[in-house]
Amino acid sequence: METNPQKVKRSDNGKNILIIVLIILVIISGIKLYTDHLDKTRKSEEILILSEDNNELNRRIDSMTYQLDLRINEINKLGGDIASLEEIRNQLTAERNLDRKRSAEEITALNRRIASYTSTLQEKDEEIIRLREVNQQLFAENENLKTTQAEIQDEVVQLNITKQELQEKVNIAARLKAENITVAAVNARGREREDGFRNRQLERLKVTFNLADNKVAIHGPRDVYVQIIAPNNQPIFDVARGSGTFSLDGREEFFTVHQDILFDNSQQELTYFYEKGSKYVTGIYEVRIYVDGYQIGTKSFEVK
Repeated sequence: METNPQKVKRSDNGKNILIIVLIILVIISGIKLYTDHLDKTRKSEEILILSEDNNELNRRIDSMTYQLDLRINEINKLGGDIASLEEIRNQLTAERNLDRKRSAEEITALNRRIASYTSTLQEKDEEIIRLREVNQQLFAENENLKTTQAEIQDEVVQLNITKQELQEKVNIAARLKAENITVAAVNARGREREDGFRNRQLERLKVTFNLADNKVAIHGPRDVYVQIIAPNNQPIFDVARGSGTFSLDGREEFFTVHQDILFDNSQQELTYFYEKGSKYVTGIYEVRIYVDGYQIGTKSFEVK
């Protein structure tokens, strides 16, 4: 039986075409999978960046609201008009209380608005100076004070000294204090144990405390840092788990965990968790709590 060479050749050509088509389909599928992966990665990065931008914007809102409160209180005491400042503060407060994430366009627009308020604060600072001068002038006229230049200078010096002394006392009184500090070991099943711990009970370390009542302290944003000091007197930290540095007495110190809060003198309770990821050496540990560059509380615990 003879084989037709032309039929065999056409059959081989058909197989080759089929193989080429399959290779092209595999390449196209691979390219599609790769581009889909890149798109998913890009979207994840955009979501992360947007979340960080939202957090940074909230901190700027808190800071601007705090600055507005200072001007409102001062101008109100001096008898000036605070309506425009209150309107700006109310707008920022409403924006801060929004229970959603802002879009990139909204973040940009709100950042521009906050930046524009800087000139408003400068204008109000100049107004405060003018109001103080007017109040001082009225006081002098009402009291009909007649003193010599030397006496005035001496009074100013004494006033500055007294003011500085009073301010130092106010600053000390305004310092926050941590109370009801507890340290607990949390095991893998979520059970907590206080006092002496063993490593098998230390899946996570939990630190809880309250900020004591302080009517002198100014309401506003605060950074609250917690250091866990090991028996070798060195702080425990892991940047990958949220640790970092803060300024203390002009030097950089490592903190173990951190929270940024809005202090409102409500004796708010703060809770910190730290997962070390490795065993604790046996010995006495110390928890130190810091706010505004000073220590507000301490608590010791033992790992057996």
